[in-house]
Amino acid sequence: MTGSGTRVLRVGERALLVELRDGEETEAFHAGLLRRRAAGTLPAVREIVPAARTVLLDGVADPERLAAELTDWEPGPVPARAGRAVEIPVRYGGPDLAEVAAHWGVSVEAAVRLHTAAEFRVAFCGFAPGFGYLTGLGERYAVPRRATPRTSVPAGSVALAGPYTGVYPRSSPGGWQLIGTTDAVLWDADRRPAALLSPGTRVRFTEAGLPGRKGSTGAVPGRGPSADGASGSVAGAEGGR
Repeated sequence: MTGSGTRVLRVGERALLVELRDGEETEAFHAGLLRRRAAGTLPAVREIVPAARTVLLDGVADPERLAAELTDWEPGPVPARAGRAVEIPVRYGGPDLAEVAAHWGVSVEAAVRLHTAAEFRVAFCGFAPGFGYLTGLGERYAVPRRATPRTSVPAGSVALAGPYTGVYPRSSPGGWQLIGTTDAVLWDADRRPAALLSPGTRVRFTEAGLPGRKGSTGAVPGRGPSADGASGSVAGAEGGR
């Protein structure tokens, strides 16, 4: 265990599971590991997989050594990500939009502005291929899951649960609050990469039909990509759905 309350656990012979205090710390830890790997200062690891409050390191050449090193490691904050954001246009008007707005204490129009103003980041992926858990609204705008999940949520549904925003890549049961829909293709097995979103990707949601923002790149259906605040093109764990 580290001084900050982080735990490093052995998983099998060649893996480590790092447990962290919250999502923000997990994102920072994951980003720090990726920076170290890119710089060649991270001991050999085959795969690094973030989740809501854990990071799994699989295929570790020397687990004992790396566990001891991570015990006292401070990764620092998540750096600003360079490059353009993936932009996803949304037709706002989902069946739960009014309820979400009421939970936030704002009008439906203001709720849309809040969602489109934020810049999101994919914290981790899971539940279904192509489903990303996006942070950016902050705990102030966290919303509860529905008391009774829907038996079927349409593909392309843009939804909120807890502090996360997500887009359903395919039709499935789900208990998130639905605020809109998009034509974005989140998962295409014939595309490389197949997932439109991956951990660390910057994302902005725009209101469908409105001009895009400078510094963002639209995502075309079937192809790869070419916050707290108030104001926001087309188009995969822990946390539930």
